[in-house]
Amino acid sequence: MPVITISDLGDPRLADYAHATDVALKNARRSEAGREHGLYLAESLLVLERALRAGHVPRSVLALGASEHEAVAALAAAGHDEVPVFVGPGELLAELTGYILHRGLIASMHRPALPHPEALLAGTGTGGTAATATTAPRRIVVIENVVDPTNVGAIFRSAGAIGADAVLVTPRCSDPFYRRAIRVSMGTVLQVPWTRTGEWHELAPLLREHGFHTAALALTPDAVSLRDFEAHLPEKIALVLGAEGEGLTPEAIAAADTVVQIPMLHGIDSLNVAAASAVAMWAVSRER
Repeated sequence: MPVITISDLGDPRLADYAHATDVALKNARRSEAGREHGLYLAESLLVLERALRAGHVPRSVLALGASEHEAVAALAAAGHDEVPVFVGPGELLAELTGYILHRGLIASMHRPALPHPEALLAGTGTGGTAATATTAPRRIVVIENVVDPTNVGAIFRSAGAIGADAVLVTPRCSDPFYRRAIRVSMGTVLQVPWTRTGEWHELAPLLREHGFHTAALALTPDAVSLRDFEAHLPEKIALVLGAEGEGLTPEAIAAADTVVQIPMLHGIDSLNVAAASAVAMWAVSRER
């Protein structure tokens, strides 16, 4: 495995790390066959290992100090002996990336192709992981227009920990493969099956076709208490979570079979969307 000590920050092989934005990495197109979906950055050994277990393909690794040996071992265990590991002092790596590598390493990874929502709901493809067959999901989360990658990452972490089978992300939602979203999720973005959806005129019929009861978390006059909703849970549930501040769009609420609200005390009417996702997922989880 090539371990390369950095001597020139202008080395074109380091371009993936040179103050690269998430958008630029997403839009990157590589000539290698099958690697045409852009790149993302996996920060920390834990996230790298989860990405490798999910079948994602590394392009290179940037490592600080002792993290070099951990990166080499992780790549070797996953059968990627050919992937270069670039090493250098912290000050030089910070100059290259624009931030301090507190977690020791960061890897440039090829983005996997996302499945069609139909395949994900049918259990014949998984987004964010290797495209292998899985059982049809019964508990899913729909994230509508959440633009803060920190919240997106936190929702994915709850989905992975509490037991959502899949996540659907609407067109204007922040990208789950953004570095901050992956970091906040502790790599669960790379484990929980997910994909992008169309707008509600496409998504609502698809959810109905696959037998999902759509439960939208919103403050409306006809909203039922989460306590009442969980007392008689449908077989298949799609929890819909809305953007910070604005909440769900009228289209999302119109598409819902039930509008649900979390009971609150002390005159507080709502939680942060990530906190609300954890509460709602816990309430409808089959695994409690």
